Amino acid sequence: MGVEAGAQVARSRALAVLRIRSRALAVALLPAAAAVVLWAGGSTGHLVGGGWHLARWITGGAALVVLLAAAVIALVVARARPAMSPTVPIAEESALDLYHLVRDLADRLGVPAPSAIALTPDCDSWLEDRTHRAHAPPPAEDRDEISGVRGLRPPFQGQRRRTAATASPVLVIGSPFLWWMRVGELRAVLAPVVAGTGPSAHPDIAAARRFVRGLDAAVAVAASQRGPVSRAALAGVGWVARLLLRSCRVHAAEMERGVAAAAAERAQAVDYGLRIVAQEQVGLAYAGWDRLLTRVALPAWRMGRWPARLDAGVVAALTELSRRDRLAEGFTSRLGERPACDLLEEPGVVDEAASLLAARLFHGGPAEPGPDWAPVDWQEYPEEVVDRKWRTDAARLHRVLDALGVHRTSTSTPHDPDAPTLYRVMNHLTTPQTPQKPQMPGAATPAESAQDEYGDDEPVGSERGEALAAGLSAEVAREEAAAPTGGQQSPAGLTGQGPDTAPWDDGTLPLFPLQPPRTGRELLADHVTAMVCCAAMDTAGATPGLDWLDGPSLLLNGERAADLGPKVLTLIEAGDPAPLEAWLRTTGVRPEKPVRLV
Repeated sequence: MGVEAGAQVARSRALAVLRIRSRALAVALLPAAAAVVLWAGGSTGHLVGGGWHLARWITGGAALVVLLAAAVIALVVARARPAMSPTVPIAEESALDLYHLVRDLADRLGVPAPSAIALTPDCDSWLEDRTHRAHAPPPAEDRDEISGVRGLRPPFQGQRRRTAATASPVLVIGSPFLWWMRVGELRAVLAPVVAGTGPSAHPDIAAARRFVRGLDAAVAVAASQRGPVSRAALAGVGWVARLLLRSCRVHAAEMERGVAAAAAERAQAVDYGLRIVAQEQVGLAYAGWDRLLTRVALPAWRMGRWPARLDAGVVAALTELSRRDRLAEGFTSRLGERPACDLLEEPGVVDEAASLLAARLFHGGPAEPGPDWAPVDWQEYPEEVVDRKWRTDAARLHRVLDALGVHRTSTSTPHDPDAPTLYRVMNHLTTPQTPQKPQMPGAATPAESAQDEYGDDEPVGSERGEALAAGLSAEVAREEAAAPTGGQQSPAGLTGQGPDTAPWDDGTLPLFPLQPPRTGRELLADHVTAMVCCAAMDTAGATPGLDWLDGPSLLLNGERAADLGPKVLTLIEAGDPAPLEAWLRTTGVRPEKPVRLV
């Protein structure tokens, strides 16, 4: 499909959407038109009689009700705020080179330049229409104020941005792209996206998009009402908006496909050869970003810390991947070229703001740093996150053992039987279960009851292990319920840098949770592993470390202990301590020695 063919499909589908809007308007005006005909016939003496007189009053009343309902629906659709992606705005004065690259790209493509640039903490890029008046920036104050990334905004800049916002959409760029990609690769990746500003400027396509976004926003408004009166009042608005959306769905989808096809075809003439290589980097960046969030950032977020340089961590993670994987070893040769983050005046500040927004979107953390939500640098990560995480998990494990009334039965060692030792945990998981009192037929065992209560249908192994896993699940759930939510702080970011005005409800955070709730088996494995690591640090001189691909790791003599996980699983699933005991003897870990807890 060529440029003209794609644009023609988009325009024809946009006209189909606008025809649906016109039909809806015609249906709303139909009772009024009938009432006008009846009243005109009566005034001219043609439609006279008692029946016609009654019909005039009934039709006139119905027309008034329909017109009032149509006005309410139109008002809600017009004033409802369309969804806006949470992003980090980039002021032009803080990224002159980036704006120049985008404008030069738009000139080469022969399309209008985007009105502004913003970053999203994800591996994607798109154009976003923010022409709705609710998305307009606040008016400039009499003093200089910081906007975007530490950029001083002159008094006339607010008006300039509002004027530009009516002309073209905002370009949203995935922040990992700026750090991992080179300048040429970023230009090649953005070419099809920027080319989309051409079809977006067509009045029919723009009107159709505004209509569809307004309907979608009206549905959201009707669904978000919590009071019974407002919910009942807007129920009809929501029903009509959903009906119109269903009618527009196919045409709107085809319109967007036509726009995308036209933009992709137009971008073929710009950096075509480089785009193939750049697309490989897109897939690699996505894989590295996902692994960094789930393996590295998530443990820190759960500890109340947020890594302040996530995008820089992507580079480290992907560089490590290229060192380990022969398929990616050629990618490091490009690191000598100029990275796209050099197009920013202060990339560190932008990275920090994007990292805080990522924590908010993917984990639901607070919008601002605080005593219980502090940033952490990568150099401090092993001590501030890894060590603290392991000792916190070990302390929770022993609290649950205390709650279960678990005591060490052996007295061959002189230390406290209830001391926080690895031996106490291993002994509990390997000692055979004592016979239980006879139960009534059909009665559930304690482990089955714990599974029913905490919703964990994945067996752990022994009955003791299942009870311990259930206790850990309950303890973690209580701690998470008692943790403060992030909705009590303003959406401002660091030193004037922050995401656009939050369009989401704090009660829905995180918008994109990284992982489902951990099962009891996973929790038990994590806590036993943490206990082993604490024992290794306190008795064998091991140190906490950070692996860019696998997250927290234990370092023995400077080497990563990569063979610990299977041995812990053998203990908790089969109750067999032999593999773990052999590993402890080899590494010099003393399981009978007490460990330091948080």
